[in-house]
Amino acid sequence: MNQAMETVDLGDSQVIEQLSGKHVLITGTSGFVGKVLLEKLMRTVPDIGGVYLLIRGNKRYPTARDRFANEIACSSVFEHLKIESPEVFEDFCEHKIHCVTGEVTEPSLGLSRAQFEQLAERIDAVVHSAASVNFREELDKALTINALCLQNLMDLAEAAGDIPFVQVSTCYVNGFNRGHMHEDVVRPARSGMTRHQDGYYEVDELVNVLRDKIADVKSRYFGEKLKEKLVELGIRESNRYGWNDTYTFTKWIGEQMLLRRLRGSTLTILRPSIIESTLQGPMPGWIEGVKVADAIILAYAREKVFVFPGKRTGVIDVIPADLVANGIILSLTEALADPHKQRIYQCCSGSANPLRMGEFIDHVVAEAQENHAAYDRLFYRRPRRPFIAVDKRLFEAMMGGIRTPLRMAGRFLKMLGQEGQVSALANIDTAIKLSTIFSFYTAPNYIFHNDSLLKLSKTMSEADQALFPVDPTLIHWETYLRKIHLSGLNRFALKERKLYRLKPASSKGQKVA
Repeated sequence: MNQAMETVDLGDSQVIEQLSGKHVLITGTSGFVGKVLLEKLMRTVPDIGGVYLLIRGNKRYPTARDRFANEIACSSVFEHLKIESPEVFEDFCEHKIHCVTGEVTEPSLGLSRAQFEQLAERIDAVVHSAASVNFREELDKALTINALCLQNLMDLAEAAGDIPFVQVSTCYVNGFNRGHMHEDVVRPARSGMTRHQDGYYEVDELVNVLRDKIADVKSRYFGEKLKEKLVELGIRESNRYGWNDTYTFTKWIGEQMLLRRLRGSTLTILRPSIIESTLQGPMPGWIEGVKVADAIILAYAREKVFVFPGKRTGVIDVIPADLVANGIILSLTEALADPHKQRIYQCCSGSANPLRMGEFIDHVVAEAQENHAAYDRLFYRRPRRPFIAVDKRLFEAMMGGIRTPLRMAGRFLKMLGQEGQVSALANIDTAIKLSTIFSFYTAPNYIFHNDSLLKLSKTMSEADQALFPVDPTLIHWETYLRKIHLSGLNRFALKERKLYRLKPASSKGQKVA
């Protein structure tokens, strides 16, 4: 039992009361947030009826149960639970986890009609956290995964009797808008799309236009060239309508589809900002993979990048993954208790506890200079250069001015058999590539607000506020960045995973049949 649970009266928990006996379908548990969410439910809501995990099989692990055992249950996110309560973990996996081999992008989720109907009969809510978070995804894939597949999940929710639907979106659906962004339907920054009287935007015509453009590209290109052209199409169309990339553009389209079809039903859209390592649970600093800010930190740590486009005075909105998981759980609890409403929440830090880009850089650089040896996998040595944020136009001028002569020198040295001496050119290419993908997020033009989510938290019991905190003022940025996040990157993101094998499972947990 974790420390938070030992110090509160669990009998006062609205979350535990409301989720007791309920069966929840969750997508995306092979991803970062999905794992944190699943672990939190295991650890804090032992009386939940069951958790159904929709997981696509792959070549190595063809069934959902195989992938769960070998890619999810072995994650270090469960390390604390396995050590403190191994029998709880094993029992939950055996009796509460139900793995469904399916595919969100296929009709009926890739299930037979009988399996689909049986699944609908068993579940009480849907939490959709699966997404393509590739900022430069081919447009056809991003549109399918982040928007069109929602029709299949809404079919399930309706077949189950209009059960609550919690959609994990992103604050960055706000696109190229500027200023203060509140928990409301987002107006496109660069389009004349029609807004329905119920608040959402009509996107059917937009989707048809995008499909036609995708089909045209597919008719003219093949292989790697096709992929390249679909990426270019995605960026071009995203920019045309007011978004930076295909991820944020297609997530916005998905929101509109949900708001339209689930009118009168129970829908909650939860928008996190930049999700990074956990603040508290299951352990401080847990992270999986390299996230938005981490790609830049890693490039600086390896001395690949020392200058980057960014606005030092801008608020870079970072939120720990456990606060996001808590927001999902509170949203689910509210939806079950008070159905037939549509709600939008933002899980963010910018308005309540702003972190300036300059502060972010200064904390990371200071820790690198003072304690680089404590992070053996992150820093190979003390970085010799500072990390400088400059205006994007200045950055592009600098990189262009430096790259041309280096390129010429590289060709000359290659002729002499000394091409290894021009690593500076590779470092510049790295900086340019990272800038192309991430510079939009390091020069923010808006502040995200989370008043509604904080208000929801305050309506919950003291036990729930302690167990499922969402308040970003809990974050002390210097401590979080210097001691929690960098330590987590070093310990979890940059280490080889240790496999944890489950005991053979009964058929009850393997499929819906």
